[in-house]
Amino acid sequence: MNRRKLNVEELNRLSIEEFQSADKIPLTVVLDNVRSRNNIGSVFRTGDAFRVEEIVLCGITSVPPNAEIHKTALGAENSVKWTYYNETLSAVRQLKKAGSIVFAVEQTENSLSLENIRLDKSKRYAVVLGHEVHGVQQAVVDECDHCIEIPQFGTKHSLNVSVAAGIVIWDFFKALI
Repeated sequence: MNRRKLNVEELNRLSIEEFQSADKIPLTVVLDNVRSRNNIGSVFRTGDAFRVEEIVLCGITSVPPNAEIHKTALGAENSVKWTYYNETLSAVRQLKKAGSIVFAVEQTENSLSLENIRLDKSKRYAVVLGHEVHGVQQAVVDECDHCIEIPQFGTKHSLNVSVAAGIVIWDFFKALI
């Protein structure tokens, strides 16, 4: 069995221009006051890998260009469309007005377990991920259509925000591709 690692040229990746014109999954990722630029960069890189439509950066979330974001995004901050809002609540309201079904990724009363979410390929979606310590703001949770909880079976009650984003984006990608 041949297990030679492929080099970058053999991976046939899209150029930034090809990526920008390629079909995307109908998913917007909203970062609600995410403070770590490394986490922000990781979300950009995952967004690029699974062709999310847009990343919305809100509140204290840093925006590109930024050396720390670039360190983990590795250029994905140049391929994935992004916008900035001062207030996450405004972003969520705008997404809903534009027809997106908005999910907060948060542990709440009556949250839906990620493995039970059923998505319709004809609809648009957004997921909101929150601050590393405080999570998604309660007012934002209240404005969202639903809340998603990622099942966890260990002693900890939360995941790193970029890890949570990766799990949720992958799950949405599989359902919407």
